[in-house]
Amino acid sequence: MPDLVIKNARLLINDAVQPAEIAVDNGRISKIRKNVATVEFNQVIDAKGALVLPGAIDVHVHFRDPGMTRKEDWYTGSCAAAAGGVTTVIDHPNTIPPAIDPDSYKKKLKEAKKSMIDYGINAGVTGNLTFLKDLWELGAAAFGEIFMAESTGSLNVNDRTLKEAFEIIENLSAVACIHAEDEETRKKIVHLLKGKLEPESYSKSRPGLAEKIAVEKALKLAGNAKLHFCHVSAHESLETIRKAKAGNKNITCEVAPHHLFLSIKDWKRLGTLGKMNPPLRDFHSQQSLWEGLRDGTVDMVASDHAPHLESEKMTDIWTAPAGVPGVETMMPLMLMAVRRNLLTLKRLIEVTSIRPASVFGLRKGVIAQGYDADFMIIGDVKEIRKEKMHSKAGWTPYNGMEGIFPKMTISRGDVIFEEGEITGKRGRGRFIPGKGLKSETE
Repeated sequence: MPDLVIKNARLLINDAVQPAEIAVDNGRISKIRKNVATVEFNQVIDAKGALVLPGAIDVHVHFRDPGMTRKEDWYTGSCAAAAGGVTTVIDHPNTIPPAIDPDSYKKKLKEAKKSMIDYGINAGVTGNLTFLKDLWELGAAAFGEIFMAESTGSLNVNDRTLKEAFEIIENLSAVACIHAEDEETRKKIVHLLKGKLEPESYSKSRPGLAEKIAVEKALKLAGNAKLHFCHVSAHESLETIRKAKAGNKNITCEVAPHHLFLSIKDWKRLGTLGKMNPPLRDFHSQQSLWEGLRDGTVDMVASDHAPHLESEKMTDIWTAPAGVPGVETMMPLMLMAVRRNLLTLKRLIEVTSIRPASVFGLRKGVIAQGYDADFMIIGDVKEIRKEKMHSKAGWTPYNGMEGIFPKMTISRGDVIFEEGEITGKRGRGRFIPGKGLKSETE
Protein backbone atom coordinates (compact mmCIF):
# COMPACT_ATOMS: atom_id res chain seq x y z
CA MET A 1 0.00 0.00 0.00
CA PRO A 2 1.65 3.28 -1.08
CA ASP A 3 2.03 5.89 1.66
CA LEU A 4 0.93 8.70 -0.62
CA VAL A 5 -0.49 9.35 -4.07
CA ILE A 6 -0.49 12.77 -5.71
CA LYS A 7 -3.36 12.88 -8.21
CA ASN A 8 -4.21 15.33 -10.98
CA ALA A 9 -0.67 16.69 -11.16
CA ARG A 10 1.18 18.16 -14.10
CA LEU A 11 4.86 17.26 -14.52
CA LEU A 12 7.57 18.27 -16.98
CA ILE A 13 8.15 15.00 -18.87
CA ASN A 14 10.23 14.81 -22.06
CA ASP A 15 10.33 18.61 -22.31
CA ALA A 16 6.54 18.93 -22.17
CA VAL A 17 4.14 19.52 -19.28
CA GLN A 18 1.94 16.44 -19.04
CA PRO A 19 -0.71 15.08 -16.64
CA ALA A 20 0.58 12.39 -14.27
CA GLU A 21 0.18 10.82 -10.85
CA ILE A 22 2.94 10.03 -8.36
CA ALA A 23 3.04 7.22 -5.80
CA VAL A 24 5.32 7.44 -2.77
CA ASP A 25 6.52 4.56 -0.57
CA ASN A 26 8.74 4.99 2.49
CA GLY A 27 9.63 8.55 1.52
CA ARG A 28 10.69 7.70 -2.01
CA ILE A 29 8.99 7.87 -5.39
CA SER A 30 7.73 4.40 -6.35
CA LYS A 31 5.65 5.10 -9.46
CA ILE A 32 4.99 7.86 -11.97
CA ARG A 33 2.17 7.07 -14.35
CA LYS A 34 -0.83 8.65 -15.95
CA ASN A 35 -2.90 6.71 -13.40
CA VAL A 36 -1.22 4.99 -10.46
CA ALA A 37 -4.22 4.68 -8.14
CA THR A 38 -5.02 1.04 -8.88
CA VAL A 39 -4.49 -0.07 -5.27
CA GLU A 40 -5.37 1.30 -1.85
CA PHE A 41 -3.22 4.03 -0.38
CA ASN A 42 -2.90 5.84 2.93
CA GLN A 43 -3.05 9.45 1.78
CA VAL A 44 -4.22 11.23 -1.35
CA ILE A 45 -3.26 14.75 -2.38
CA ASP A 46 -5.25 16.27 -5.20
CA ALA A 47 -2.99 18.72 -7.04
CA LYS A 48 -6.04 19.96 -8.99
CA GLY A 49 -4.07 20.35 -12.19
CA ALA A 50 -1.24 22.32 -10.60
CA LEU A 51 2.36 22.03 -11.73
CA VAL A 52 4.49 19.79 -9.48
CA LEU A 53 8.25 20.39 -9.43
CA PRO A 54 11.11 18.73 -7.55
CA GLY A 55 11.78 20.35 -4.19
CA ALA A 56 14.49 22.97 -4.65
CA ILE A 57 18.01 22.34 -3.35
CA ASP A 58 19.68 25.46 -1.98
CA VAL A 59 23.40 24.76 -1.66
CA HIS A 60 24.28 28.06 -0.01
CA VAL A 61 22.56 29.12 3.21
CA HIS A 62 23.71 30.59 6.52
CA PHE A 63 21.23 29.51 9.18
CA ARG A 64 23.36 31.24 11.88
CA ASP A 65 23.13 28.31 14.28
CA PRO A 66 25.07 27.92 16.57
CA GLY A 67 26.10 31.29 17.93
CA MET A 68 23.86 33.84 16.20
CA THR A 69 20.39 32.44 16.79
CA ARG A 70 18.90 35.89 17.36
CA LYS A 71 19.18 36.23 13.54
CA GLU A 72 18.11 32.69 12.59
CA ASP A 73 18.25 29.11 13.80
CA TRP A 74 17.92 25.73 12.15
CA TYR A 75 14.19 25.53 12.79
CA THR A 76 13.22 29.01 11.62
CA GLY A 77 15.56 28.81 8.65
CA SER A 78 14.10 25.47 7.61
CA CYS A 79 10.55 26.87 7.98
CA ALA A 80 11.47 29.75 5.65
CA ALA A 81 12.95 27.25 3.20
CA ALA A 82 9.84 25.05 3.24
CA ALA A 83 7.57 28.06 2.69
CA GLY A 84 9.58 28.80 -0.45
CA GLY A 85 9.59 25.26 -1.87
CA VAL A 86 13.14 24.41 -0.73
CA THR A 87 13.39 20.89 0.69
CA THR A 88 17.17 20.52 1.07
CA VAL A 89 19.89 23.00 2.05
CA ILE A 90 23.64 23.01 2.48
CA ASP A 91 24.71 25.29 5.31
CA HIS A 92 28.03 27.12 5.20
CA PRO A 93 30.56 27.13 8.03
CA ASN A 94 30.69 30.71 9.32
CA THR A 95 28.77 30.25 12.55
CA ILE A 96 30.04 30.78 16.12
CA PRO A 97 32.11 28.74 16.50
CA PRO A 98 32.83 28.20 12.79
CA ALA A 99 32.74 24.56 11.65
CA ILE A 100 36.50 24.22 11.20
CA ASP A 101 37.43 21.25 13.41
CA PRO A 102 35.76 18.03 14.61
CA ASP A 103 34.44 19.54 17.85
CA SER A 104 32.83 22.57 16.21
CA TYR A 105 31.44 20.45 13.37
CA LYS A 106 29.84 18.01 15.82
CA LYS A 107 28.37 20.93 17.76
CA LYS A 108 26.78 22.21 14.58
CA LEU A 109 25.46 18.75 13.75
CA LYS A 110 23.79 18.66 17.15
CA GLU A 111 22.11 22.05 16.63
CA ALA A 112 21.00 21.08 13.12
CA LYS A 113 18.73 18.39 14.54
CA LYS A 114 16.12 21.16 14.91
CA SER A 115 15.75 21.35 11.13
CA MET A 116 12.45 20.48 9.49
CA ILE A 117 14.08 19.80 6.10
CA ASP A 118 17.05 17.71 4.98
CA TYR A 119 20.49 19.30 5.12
CA GLY A 120 24.18 19.02 4.45
CA ILE A 121 26.86 21.01 6.26
CA ASN A 122 30.04 22.39 4.72
CA ALA A 123 33.34 22.54 6.62
CA GLY A 124 35.42 25.70 6.92
CA VAL A 125 38.94 26.31 5.68
CA THR A 126 41.34 28.47 7.72
CA GLY A 127 45.10 28.86 8.07
CA ASN A 128 45.12 25.56 9.97
CA LEU A 129 44.48 22.75 7.47
CA THR A 130 45.08 19.95 9.98
CA PHE A 131 41.45 18.89 10.26
CA LEU A 132 40.27 18.84 6.64
CA LYS A 133 40.49 15.05 6.31
CA ASP A 134 38.75 14.57 9.68
CA LEU A 135 35.94 16.93 8.66
CA TRP A 136 35.50 15.10 5.37
CA GLU A 137 35.20 11.80 7.23
CA LEU A 138 32.58 13.37 9.54
CA GLY A 139 30.39 13.91 6.49
CA ALA A 140 31.13 17.44 5.31
CA ALA A 141 29.25 18.13 2.08
CA ALA A 142 32.09 20.29 0.71
CA PHE A 143 34.70 22.80 1.91
CA GLY A 144 33.90 26.49 2.16
CA GLU A 145 32.88 28.95 1.23
CA ILE A 146 36.58 29.77 1.25
CA PHE A 147 36.91 33.55 1.61
CA MET A 148 39.59 35.19 -0.53
CA ALA A 149 38.79 38.70 0.78
CA GLU A 150 37.74 40.25 4.09
CA SER A 151 34.29 39.01 4.95
CA THR A 152 34.19 36.56 7.84
CA GLY A 153 37.05 36.96 10.27
CA SER A 154 39.17 33.82 10.72
CA LEU A 155 37.76 32.18 7.58
CA ASN A 156 39.76 34.45 5.25
CA VAL A 157 42.78 32.70 3.67
CA ASN A 158 45.96 33.76 1.89
CA ASP A 159 47.31 32.37 -1.39
CA ARG A 160 49.68 29.88 0.19
CA THR A 161 46.96 28.40 2.40
CA LEU A 162 44.58 28.32 -0.55
CA LYS A 163 47.00 26.32 -2.69
CA GLU A 164 47.67 23.83 0.12
CA ALA A 165 43.95 23.50 0.81
CA PHE A 166 43.24 22.79 -2.85
CA GLU A 167 45.80 19.97 -2.83
CA ILE A 168 44.16 18.32 0.19
CA ILE A 169 40.64 18.82 -1.20
CA GLU A 170 41.70 17.33 -4.55
CA ASN A 171 43.11 14.24 -2.81
CA LEU A 172 39.82 13.82 -0.94
CA SER A 173 37.82 14.14 -4.20
CA ALA A 174 35.84 16.88 -2.49
CA VAL A 175 34.55 20.25 -3.75
CA ALA A 176 36.05 23.62 -2.78
CA CYS A 177 33.43 26.40 -2.61
CA ILE A 178 35.06 29.75 -3.33
CA HIS A 179 34.04 33.27 -2.33
CA ALA A 180 36.02 35.04 -5.03
CA GLU A 181 36.97 38.62 -4.19
CA ASP A 182 40.58 39.80 -4.24
CA GLU A 183 41.64 41.29 -0.91
CA GLU A 184 44.49 43.45 -2.24
CA THR A 185 42.20 45.11 -4.79
CA ARG A 186 39.51 45.63 -2.15
CA LYS A 187 41.93 47.32 0.26
CA LYS A 188 43.22 49.75 -2.36
CA ILE A 189 39.77 50.89 -3.39
CA VAL A 190 38.35 51.08 0.14
CA HIS A 191 41.19 53.46 1.01
CA LEU A 192 40.19 55.76 -1.86
CA LEU A 193 36.55 55.75 -0.74
CA LYS A 194 37.27 56.61 2.89
CA GLY A 195 34.65 59.02 4.19
CA LYS A 196 32.08 58.23 1.49
CA LEU A 197 28.86 57.25 3.28
CA GLU A 198 26.51 56.87 0.31
CA PRO A 199 25.36 53.22 0.18
CA GLU A 200 26.32 52.95 -3.51
CA SER A 201 29.95 53.50 -2.45
CA TYR A 202 29.93 49.91 -1.26
CA SER A 203 29.47 48.58 -4.79
CA LYS A 204 32.46 50.66 -5.87
CA SER A 205 34.55 49.28 -3.01
CA ARG A 206 34.29 45.66 -4.22
CA PRO A 207 34.26 45.99 -8.03
CA GLY A 208 33.78 43.27 -10.62
CA LEU A 209 37.52 43.49 -11.29
CA ALA A 210 38.24 42.23 -7.75
CA GLU A 211 35.99 39.24 -8.41
CA LYS A 212 37.67 38.52 -11.76
CA ILE A 213 41.18 38.69 -10.25
CA ALA A 214 40.18 36.30 -7.48
CA VAL A 215 38.61 33.84 -9.94
CA GLU A 216 41.77 33.88 -12.04
CA LYS A 217 43.93 33.34 -8.95
CA ALA A 218 41.80 30.42 -7.73
CA LEU A 219 41.93 28.78 -11.17
CA LYS A 220 45.73 29.15 -11.24
CA LEU A 221 46.21 27.67 -7.78
CA ALA A 222 43.62 24.88 -8.03
CA GLY A 223 45.51 22.17 -9.89
CA ASN A 224 42.87 19.51 -10.58
CA ALA A 225 40.73 20.32 -7.55
CA LYS A 226 36.99 20.67 -8.09
CA LEU A 227 36.07 24.35 -7.75
CA HIS A 228 32.61 25.75 -7.18
CA PHE A 229 32.41 29.53 -7.38
CA CYS A 230 29.75 30.93 -5.05
CA HIS A 231 27.46 33.88 -5.88
CA VAL A 232 29.18 34.99 -9.10
CA SER A 233 28.01 38.57 -9.60
CA ALA A 234 30.07 40.34 -12.25
CA HIS A 235 30.23 40.03 -16.03
CA GLU A 236 34.07 40.12 -15.88
CA SER A 237 34.36 37.07 -13.63
CA LEU A 238 31.57 35.21 -15.46
CA GLU A 239 33.46 35.55 -18.74
CA THR A 240 36.59 34.17 -17.07
CA ILE A 241 34.62 31.20 -15.75
CA ARG A 242 32.97 30.63 -19.14
CA LYS A 243 36.37 30.34 -20.85
CA ALA A 244 37.81 28.15 -18.07
CA LYS A 245 34.84 25.76 -18.15
CA ALA A 246 35.37 25.10 -21.85
CA GLY A 247 38.42 23.00 -21.02
CA ASN A 248 37.81 21.95 -17.42
CA LYS A 249 34.92 19.85 -16.14
CA ASN A 250 35.96 20.47 -12.53
CA ILE A 251 34.54 24.01 -12.49
CA THR A 252 30.99 24.95 -11.50
CA CYS A 253 29.38 28.18 -10.35
CA GLU A 254 26.21 29.60 -8.85
CA VAL A 255 24.38 32.93 -8.93
CA ALA A 256 22.24 34.41 -6.17
CA PRO A 257 18.75 35.87 -6.62
CA HIS A 258 19.84 39.25 -5.25
CA HIS A 259 22.23 39.65 -8.17
CA LEU A 260 19.57 38.53 -10.65
CA PHE A 261 16.67 40.63 -9.37
CA LEU A 262 18.41 43.61 -7.73
CA SER A 263 21.02 46.06 -9.01
CA ILE A 264 22.77 49.29 -8.05
CA LYS A 265 19.49 51.08 -8.85
CA ASP A 266 18.08 49.47 -5.68
CA TRP A 267 20.52 51.25 -3.37
CA LYS A 268 18.15 54.22 -3.27
CA ARG A 269 15.23 52.04 -2.13
CA LEU A 270 17.10 49.68 0.17
CA GLY A 271 19.89 51.77 1.64
CA THR A 272 22.06 49.69 3.96
CA LEU A 273 19.56 46.81 3.77
CA GLY A 274 21.02 46.19 0.32
CA LYS A 275 24.54 45.50 1.58
CA MET A 276 25.90 42.05 0.73
CA ASN A 277 29.18 40.49 -0.43
CA PRO A 278 29.71 40.58 -3.38
CA PRO A 279 27.73 43.83 -3.65
CA LEU A 280 24.92 44.93 -5.93
CA ARG A 281 26.07 45.27 -9.56
CA ASP A 282 25.08 47.30 -12.60
CA PHE A 283 22.59 46.39 -15.32
CA HIS A 284 25.30 44.93 -17.60
CA SER A 285 26.43 42.40 -15.00
CA GLN A 286 22.84 41.56 -14.11
CA GLN A 287 21.99 40.78 -17.73
CA SER A 288 25.20 38.77 -18.13
CA LEU A 289 24.16 36.53 -15.25
CA TRP A 290 20.79 35.85 -16.90
CA GLU A 291 22.55 35.00 -20.15
CA GLY A 292 24.90 32.70 -18.24
CA LEU A 293 21.90 30.91 -16.74
CA ARG A 294 20.36 30.42 -20.16
CA ASP A 295 23.50 29.23 -21.96
CA GLY A 296 24.65 26.82 -19.23
CA THR A 297 27.70 28.74 -17.99
CA VAL A 298 25.95 29.15 -14.64
CA ASP A 299 25.24 25.75 -13.09
CA MET A 300 22.80 26.64 -10.35
CA VAL A 301 20.94 29.29 -8.39
CA ALA A 302 21.57 29.43 -4.63
CA SER A 303 20.11 31.97 -2.22
CA ASP A 304 23.15 32.87 -0.08
CA HIS A 305 20.52 33.29 2.65
CA ALA A 306 22.42 35.46 5.14
CA PRO A 307 19.88 36.96 7.57
CA HIS A 308 20.53 39.89 9.87
CA LEU A 309 17.93 41.73 11.92
CA GLU A 310 16.67 44.90 10.28
CA SER A 311 17.80 46.90 13.32
CA GLU A 312 21.37 45.63 12.84
CA LYS A 313 21.41 46.92 9.27
CA MET A 314 20.21 50.41 10.28
CA THR A 315 23.63 52.06 10.53
CA ASP A 316 26.16 53.47 8.07
CA ILE A 317 27.13 51.44 5.01
CA TRP A 318 30.60 50.50 6.30
CA THR A 319 29.37 49.34 9.72
CA ALA A 320 26.22 47.48 8.61
CA PRO A 321 26.61 43.68 8.40
CA ALA A 322 26.66 42.22 4.88
CA GLY A 323 23.93 39.79 3.83
CA VAL A 324 20.23 39.50 3.04
CA PRO A 325 17.60 36.80 3.70
CA GLY A 326 16.59 34.88 0.59
CA VAL A 327 15.83 31.16 1.03
CA GLU A 328 12.06 31.74 1.11
CA THR A 329 11.91 34.01 -1.94
CA MET A 330 14.38 32.25 -4.25
CA MET A 331 11.92 29.89 -5.98
CA PRO A 332 8.97 32.32 -6.07
CA LEU A 333 11.18 34.87 -7.84
CA MET A 334 12.62 32.28 -10.23
CA LEU A 335 9.15 30.97 -11.08
CA MET A 336 8.10 34.53 -11.94
CA ALA A 337 11.16 34.71 -14.19
CA VAL A 338 9.89 31.63 -16.04
CA ARG A 339 6.48 33.25 -16.37
CA ARG A 340 8.16 36.34 -17.86
CA ASN A 341 10.12 34.18 -20.33
CA LEU A 342 13.51 35.00 -18.81
CA LEU A 343 14.17 31.27 -18.37
CA THR A 344 12.53 28.03 -19.48
CA LEU A 345 10.84 25.73 -16.98
CA LYS A 346 13.27 22.97 -17.94
CA ARG A 347 16.25 25.19 -17.22
CA LEU A 348 14.75 26.32 -13.91
CA ILE A 349 14.50 22.70 -12.73
CA GLU A 350 18.06 22.07 -13.85
CA VAL A 351 19.56 25.02 -11.93
CA THR A 352 17.50 24.66 -8.73
CA SER A 353 17.28 20.87 -8.38
CA ILE A 354 19.07 18.61 -10.86
CA ARG A 355 22.47 20.29 -11.08
CA PRO A 356 22.83 21.08 -7.34
CA ALA A 357 22.08 17.42 -6.56
CA SER A 358 24.58 16.21 -9.15
CA VAL A 359 27.47 18.47 -8.09
CA PHE A 360 27.04 17.79 -4.36
CA GLY A 361 26.19 14.10 -4.62
CA LEU A 362 22.56 14.08 -3.43
CA ARG A 363 19.98 11.46 -4.42
CA LYS A 364 17.43 14.19 -4.83
CA GLY A 365 16.34 16.82 -7.29
CA VAL A 366 14.59 14.58 -9.82
CA ILE A 367 11.02 13.34 -10.00
CA ALA A 368 11.88 9.76 -10.89
CA GLN A 369 11.45 6.32 -9.39
CA GLY A 370 13.74 5.67 -6.43
CA TYR A 371 14.45 9.31 -5.64
CA ASP A 372 13.42 11.10 -2.46
CA ALA A 373 9.80 12.27 -2.64
CA ASP A 374 10.59 15.99 -2.40
CA PHE A 375 8.09 18.20 -4.24
CA MET A 376 6.56 21.62 -4.43
CA ILE A 377 3.03 22.04 -5.76
CA ILE A 378 2.92 25.43 -7.43
CA GLY A 379 0.37 28.01 -6.34
CA ASP A 380 -0.56 31.50 -7.49
CA VAL A 381 1.22 34.80 -7.95
CA LYS A 382 1.45 36.72 -4.67
CA GLU A 383 2.99 39.95 -3.53
CA ILE A 384 6.10 39.39 -1.43
CA ARG A 385 5.46 40.95 1.98
CA LYS A 386 7.97 41.12 4.80
CA GLU A 387 5.33 40.37 7.43
CA LYS A 388 4.63 37.02 5.71
CA MET A 389 8.26 35.84 5.81
CA HIS A 390 9.25 33.01 8.17
CA SER A 391 12.88 34.00 8.80
CA LYS A 392 13.77 35.62 12.12
CA ALA A 393 15.23 38.49 10.09
CA GLY A 394 11.69 39.79 9.65
CA TRP A 395 12.31 41.63 6.37
CA THR A 396 13.09 40.99 2.71
CA PRO A 397 14.84 43.07 0.03
CA TYR A 398 12.09 42.00 -2.38
CA ASN A 399 9.23 43.55 -0.42
CA GLY A 400 6.44 44.53 -2.83
CA MET A 401 7.73 42.42 -5.72
CA GLU A 402 5.74 39.48 -7.12
CA GLY A 403 6.51 35.80 -6.67
CA ILE A 404 4.87 32.45 -7.40
CA PHE A 405 4.82 30.61 -4.08
CA PRO A 406 4.15 26.91 -3.50
CA LYS A 407 0.74 26.04 -2.16
CA MET A 408 2.28 22.86 -0.76
CA THR A 409 5.79 21.62 -0.02
CA ILE A 410 6.47 17.90 0.51
CA SER A 411 9.66 16.43 1.96
CA ARG A 412 10.22 12.67 1.71
CA GLY A 413 6.47 12.21 1.39
CA ASP A 414 5.56 14.42 4.37
CA VAL A 415 3.56 17.62 3.83
CA ILE A 416 5.64 20.26 5.61
CA PHE A 417 3.99 23.43 4.27
CA GLU A 418 0.42 23.92 3.06
CA GLU A 419 -1.54 27.04 2.11
CA GLY A 420 0.63 29.42 4.10
CA GLU A 421 0.99 27.22 7.19
CA ILE A 422 3.99 25.25 8.45
CA THR A 423 2.80 21.66 8.95
CA GLY A 424 6.08 19.77 9.28
CA LYS A 425 7.52 18.67 12.59
CA ARG A 426 10.51 20.36 14.16
CA GLY A 427 13.51 18.05 13.88
CA ARG A 428 12.18 15.78 11.10
CA GLY A 429 14.98 16.80 8.74
CA ARG A 430 17.82 14.39 8.03
CA PHE A 431 21.54 15.02 7.80
CA ILE A 432 22.81 14.12 4.34
CA PRO A 433 26.52 13.37 4.72
CA GLY A 434 29.06 13.94 2.00
CA LYS A 435 30.81 11.11 0.19
CA GLY A 436 33.71 11.02 2.65
CA LEU A 437 31.66 9.91 5.67
CA LYS A 438 33.55 7.30 7.65
CA SER A 439 31.45 4.90 9.70
CA GLU A 440 32.38 4.22 13.31
CA THR A 441 33.18 0.61 12.44
CA GLU A 442 35.84 1.50 9.88
